Amino acid sequence: MIVQDTRPVQLEATGTPDRVVDYRGGGSRFWPPKIPRSPAFDETLSLMREGYGFLPRRFADLDTPIFRTRLMLRDVICMTGPIAARLIYDDARLTRVGAMPQTVLRLLQDRGSVQQLDGAAHRHRKALFVRILMEDKGSLDRLVATFRRQFLERVPDWSRMGAVALGKELDLILFRTALSWTQAPVDADLLEDDAALVADMIENAGHVGPRTFGTLFRRSLLERRFRAAFREIRRGKLTPMPGSPMAMLAGYRDVHGQLLSPTVAAVELINLIRPLVAIGRYIVFAALRFERHPQWKEILAEPDAERLTDFAEEVRRISPFFPFVGAVARASFDWKGYRIRRGQWLMLDLYGSCHAGEAFRAPDEFRPGRGVRRDEADYSFIPQGAGSTARGHRCPGEMATVEILKEAARLLAGVIDYEVPEQDLSVSLTTVPTGPTDGFIISGVRWRGMERA
Repeated sequence: MIVQDTRPVQLEATGTPDRVVDYRGGGSRFWPPKIPRSPAFDETLSLMREGYGFLPRRFADLDTPIFRTRLMLRDVICMTGPIAARLIYDDARLTRVGAMPQTVLRLLQDRGSVQQLDGAAHRHRKALFVRILMEDKGSLDRLVATFRRQFLERVPDWSRMGAVALGKELDLILFRTALSWTQAPVDADLLEDDAALVADMIENAGHVGPRTFGTLFRRSLLERRFRAAFREIRRGKLTPMPGSPMAMLAGYRDVHGQLLSPTVAAVELINLIRPLVAIGRYIVFAALRFERHPQWKEILAEPDAERLTDFAEEVRRISPFFPFVGAVARASFDWKGYRIRRGQWLMLDLYGSCHAGEAFRAPDEFRPGRGVRRDEADYSFIPQGAGSTARGHRCPGEMATVEILKEAARLLAGVIDYEVPEQDLSVSLTTVPTGPTDGFIISGVRWRGMERA
């Protein structure tokens, strides 16, 4: 069946931002003098069972924005809200090294990646990603244009296919987009398998089991091919387009003036490709919002940059995407009256922070009119991190995410028409990462007005 959201929705795409407070790192929630402890000895299985709701439920039950528990027999301090976000993303006394299980690290970042660096080395490497994904407007424009072209090229096939699994199609579209934009080597015979592999990296990051280890093995084969490509560039046998991400990675010199090893360059290339493929999950959630709130599909059928941004940002805020992020204390220090000891594991609730009633009126309602925006001074709207992108660990791909999501919304609302057949569109918050149960199937795909845009 189709599960419809019958809750009231604010129709206006512009107007007074629907924010309870202008959070700039403050907050009114009471911080207790001593960190409460969740009563269970270890809550690893509870986390796996409860998914996105694990942290918010305990913050509510304990009536606190901070508590201690054990996960994988390791002591962890869990936090939520803008005060905690400022600590996790801005404080140089924290590191990402050791902040996630090895399987998650290997699938999502891997050793030697920018997220595993600290201090000057991290800022220097991060500057490369900021240039590629944020500062070079021409590069960002090419990325969005490539996505649009790849999307439109699939429409005739969708018209012939009948039923289309939108999520799987977006995995392929975004993988092709990423290869073309980065100038990464393409093996036509392996294209669909590689796209499925990158999607599996994202899908299996929240799990441990045979599929996870199988994905790790397949990833190692992709890394091997990318390593070979970087060696070919160094030998002058392969020449990527000047200014392309592939060329910039090949020519990048670290804080000590050394070129990246082919191994690390291959890891960082995947760290550009994989997050682009992950945007497909947001696009599926955008399609789900169009189905639940069809008035927004009509509103956005006529392009309007401000309303597109309102819609895309609200999709990012409300959708279950990254549930939390971790950090580890590099040294002992005092913070808000608490003693944070060296090696202490910290965890910030991203999903719960974006659904906090202290920051957003009716936080579980889809209201694009609340006007949320990516802002380095805002520590409450943090679907992909908080604080400074250049100086901290905030995701440098946020701008690309928003622009591709806006273009996808424009295409789904104004360029193609389709039906959504009967299916289960409910979203389980116990599965990480999650999405509509039946994956969002569309059918009867055609050009809007039977004319190609």
